Amino acid sequence: MTSVPSPRPAGAESLPAAVAAIFAGDGILAQKLPGYEARPGQLAMAKAIAETLAAETLEERGEAGLLSVEAGTGTGKTLAYLAPAILSGQKVVVSTNTLNLQDQILNKEIPFLRAHVAPGLNAVCVKGRQNYLCLYRWRQFISAPQLQLFADDQEVDRIQEWLETTGSGDRAELYWLGDNSPLWSAISATASQCLGSHCPDLGQCFISQLRKKAGLAQLLIVNHHLFFSDLALRRFGHAEVLPRYESVIFDEAHHLESIATRYFGLSFSHYQVLDLVKDLETAAQADLAGRDREGVIQCARALAKQVDLFSELFPRERGRFSLSDFRGRLPAWEEERQRLRDQLTALCSQLDKTAMVAESWQGMLRRAEELLESFIAISAAEDPSAVYWYERREKTVSLSASPIDIADELREHLYSQCKNLIFTSATLTTGNTFTYFNDRLGLPRETPSLILESPFAYETRSLLFVPASDFPEPASRAHAEAAQKLQRDLVLAARGRSLLLFTSISAMRGAHAYLLNELPFPVLLQGEAPKTVLLERFRAETHSVLLAVASFWEGVDVPGEALSCVIIDKLPFEVPSDPVIMARMERIKAEGGNPFFDFQVPRAILTLRQGVGRLLRASTDRGVLAICDVRLFSKQYGRLFLKSLPPSPLCRDLVRVRAFFQEES
Repeated sequence: MTSVPSPRPAGAESLPAAVAAIFAGDGILAQKLPGYEARPGQLAMAKAIAETLAAETLEERGEAGLLSVEAGTGTGKTLAYLAPAILSGQKVVVSTNTLNLQDQILNKEIPFLRAHVAPGLNAVCVKGRQNYLCLYRWRQFISAPQLQLFADDQEVDRIQEWLETTGSGDRAELYWLGDNSPLWSAISATASQCLGSHCPDLGQCFISQLRKKAGLAQLLIVNHHLFFSDLALRRFGHAEVLPRYESVIFDEAHHLESIATRYFGLSFSHYQVLDLVKDLETAAQADLAGRDREGVIQCARALAKQVDLFSELFPRERGRFSLSDFRGRLPAWEEERQRLRDQLTALCSQLDKTAMVAESWQGMLRRAEELLESFIAISAAEDPSAVYWYERREKTVSLSASPIDIADELREHLYSQCKNLIFTSATLTTGNTFTYFNDRLGLPRETPSLILESPFAYETRSLLFVPASDFPEPASRAHAEAAQKLQRDLVLAARGRSLLLFTSISAMRGAHAYLLNELPFPVLLQGEAPKTVLLERFRAETHSVLLAVASFWEGVDVPGEALSCVIIDKLPFEVPSDPVIMARMERIKAEGGNPFFDFQVPRAILTLRQGVGRLLRASTDRGVLAICDVRLFSKQYGRLFLKSLPPSPLCRDLVRVRAFFQEES
């Protein structure tokens, strides 16, 4: 019988051995985890991570220990990185892309590891500030009758009862509270409204208590947004919630470039200004009197009027567009920019005077100053390393500056500050190499890496269908109709049980309108209900069909018969109209590269692989993957896509698909 490894820090020689004992055929997982099957890939991943964590220190090496691991679906990567992280004795951050994975780690894996591997494990889940209630804002809310007019009395009462028992202030405990609750937005602990050391509720503050718990914990579980928000603040000498850590493990690491881009950039929005104005008026009515109150309210309202006028300068068409191009078409840009800048400056001056009288207003002053600084930097658009753009939504306009390349930022502020950095995901490679991933994140080409194939038997339990060579290519006007008829035939062959993934909303809606009249199965459409509700119904109604775009390409886990066919309308190339994407393609071209093969193709491959990964979610699953795009064979780059797909047998006629599904009965 294998003994439980000590939770004490393991040395360079003992850590890999201790980890191997956990994942061995007769190890702790085999003994304690019901239904566990020893998987060579999981053991290989755990040992590689253990060896990375146990190597020399940052000071001795002069650089961080790096490791990239692509672990196919079913590898068991979560336990494969948690066990060595815990046994290393280091303070480790595990960063994921989704709150769902955070909750899974905290509620499933951590209790198991604490019970059987490391009884003294101190692990804390840290979420963004907006997930926690602010006691100061709550007390302001319940003492302001004008605010309660817009709230549901029952919700207010339930939160009051909850506050008598909660130890965390985490809104996740409020299972009944809607995702877009206006009440929560009025009482959550946003950074821009934090009074810091001036807060009268500092001693009981949930964020302050969380900081203390995080400081004592060995393992911190966060999401990428919080991690990079914290990292961006560290560049300027402040820290948000996270204490100092030694090593970081990034799960779902294929999202890192896009998320880091957001936090290493700047933004300024119409909505941010109006939100500040609303809070200023509320606080002034509650806290100030006489000229101080009049001065704040007058400046706030003048700013609201000016930002409304400024936002009206932008075209009504929704989407993201180049700010530089827009400025060139607007002769009065500098004049309009100066007017808004003057109003922001006037508000900052007024708040500076107010903060000298009432220290609790320091937070409001800081918030206004940050908006002013962001507006000046973005509207001037002087940094050649950034791309400047605006986004028009239904009710607001936002201006942004995004770094064209995040590699240098990551090297300076992350790679040089950590002992070890481990990147993992089911999809990191394109064409079986890490070249694209490494280049985008600024990792050395020689970064140690590991590719672990899914243990699922794609060769015998799946089929890849691509239509015959006479099928219209996506650029053809005939493609949409042909694809819809093909999707109908595939769904009929699968007897429902199909997830249809589209690259555009218009294609999804067109297919939905057609299939509703052609299929004898329930046809579910993204947007008709919340994602969780749609997935619950899709799982429960075995022969249903679900049509979706965007977020459904990943994170959808439907094991069993209910999902037996994944149909993808075409290769998921992005339309290169997004200003950030265009700037990055221009940079690659200027440096002598090929934007299509060096950037667009790898991005499309990673997205396709995520969609493909929805098919087999358990070793007993079987099904068909259909890609309605003949470019897989008619174009040279098609071979790169095929090389990146699982080893499913290929067929190009529906007869074989029907036979595959008939073999079930």
